[in-house]
Amino acid sequence: MRLFLVRHGESVDNVAGLYAGSRDSSLTNHGVLQARRLGIHLASRSSTIGPVQHIFSSNLQRAVKTAEAVAEAQSGIAGVQDIPVAVQLAELREKNFGSEEGKRFGTRHQSAEFPARPADWVEPESRGAMKIRVDRFIDAHLVPTVLRGFDSDRNHSVVVVAHGIILNVILSCLLARFGPEELARLSRPSDASGRPESLASWSNTGYLEANLRLLKTNTATASAAIRMTVQSVNCNHHLAGLKKTRGGIGSAAFDPKQKTMDSLLSRAAKKPKLGNDGGGVSSGASS
Repeated sequence: MRLFLVRHGESVDNVAGLYAGSRDSSLTNHGVLQARRLGIHLASRSSTIGPVQHIFSSNLQRAVKTAEAVAEAQSGIAGVQDIPVAVQLAELREKNFGSEEGKRFGTRHQSAEFPARPADWVEPESRGAMKIRVDRFIDAHLVPTVLRGFDSDRNHSVVVVAHGIILNVILSCLLARFGPEELARLSRPSDASGRPESLASWSNTGYLEANLRLLKTNTATASAAIRMTVQSVNCNHHLAGLKKTRGGIGSAAFDPKQKTMDSLLSRAAKKPKLGNDGGGVSSGASS
């Protein structure tokens, strides 16, 4: 079984360079193209990874629309009758930046520029708080889905669409349970505690691909039964040759009511140079 951890397509706030964790920023026209390319790419690999049978998504629209593009592309796979519906979850939302939400990168409160924080200042969400909701997602949704999937004889994939920072928390939580050797391999300690701040990076619609396998069927705990191996990080070969439309059109918020633009995007999305196994490039940001 394959697991894909996917970052959403380009959003309006990404282009503006804003801290956009809990802000419900929409995809740009270019972001929609990225999402459609991703969907077509995953569908084209169905002979090796199987169809995408389950999709979990943050309930913020930039992730939801990306997840929907992945689901819609599954209709083009021969023999696939049931198109997956993305399960939207608040647990997969990006880090809440508190009072820094909507501020430009580089203008966060610093002592030299802001000697005193306002009385109504809201602290950004801590990593510990994010871990609590990620563990809730893993226990209530991902593990049951994966274990049920191992009962099937058919090869298939599970896709999780979220955001840059929370994806790193998801990855670290998964590897701590199901791939401690992989956690050690990917960890890059950033402080004296040795705690890895970032295991991987995600560009817009970049994905991490992992293989999940069942070691034992009679074990009492899922952590002892499931093993996770990371195959590739920040794969974005599906974006090869994709250029942003000039004149500000590519960076503008996508409007599904504009049929002419939607038709243009649909044609452009069908021209990716697809490879068999994706490919990774280490770049990307959060939100």
